[in-house]
Amino acid sequence: MPMTPPASPQTPPLLTRGQLDTQLGGAARAWLDEALAEAAHAADHEDTAPAGPYAVPPWELRFAAAGRHCGLEHADSVRALLLLEASAALPAVTRLYEQGTAAERRAVLLTLHRLELGPTALHLVEDALRTNDTRLIAAAVGPYAAAHLDTHHWRHAVLKCLFTGVPVEAVDKLAHRARGDAELARMLGDFAAERTAAGRAVPGDLRHVLSLTAPAPAAPTEDF
Repeated sequence: MPMTPPASPQTPPLLTRGQLDTQLGGAARAWLDEALAEAAHAADHEDTAPAGPYAVPPWELRFAAAGRHCGLEHADSVRALLLLEASAALPAVTRLYEQGTAAERRAVLLTLHRLELGPTALHLVEDALRTNDTRLIAAAVGPYAAAHLDTHHWRHAVLKCLFTGVPVEAVDKLAHRARGDAELARMLGDFAAERTAAGRAVPGDLRHVLSLTAPAPAAPTEDF
């Protein structure tokens, strides 16, 4: 039997509500209207959220059903809009990630930087980086990781991309954070040496990242 090719780690950009309206059919738009209204209601009435250990706000059920009603190609965008409309707090974000499918987890990761969570959701990024799911890894190294991941874990995130074949262009602020990073350069050199010793090719992206670790050129001085 032919093997199913691995899912591409490339993630299309998230669409705005206006862009979605031009691409969704009437039934899907109506479903999205209802879903966003439920999310907005939840944001405005946090004190009346369903009680009990198994109670789930209606908008979270919509989050899981987004692909079925709006199409898999639009699911990330719809889920991001729901998170934003609900002003999702850390407990809801964590619940949706931990209980979700890989696609639902990816949507959470892609939206973290647009929620007012500060560094409190880093455990979700770190969890994604422990997997070998290239779609999750690519989503995890976006703007939220660039803003909040500490230097040690960020370096290992870059290496995880190289190891799993995720294009380093997925790493937000790569050039800025890599500049002058001698320790990252050492780690890249060790990784390249290990690959060479094992008779394996060195990823082309590694050479690109290594070139970024060079210190920034000194500013020219003026002669007086």
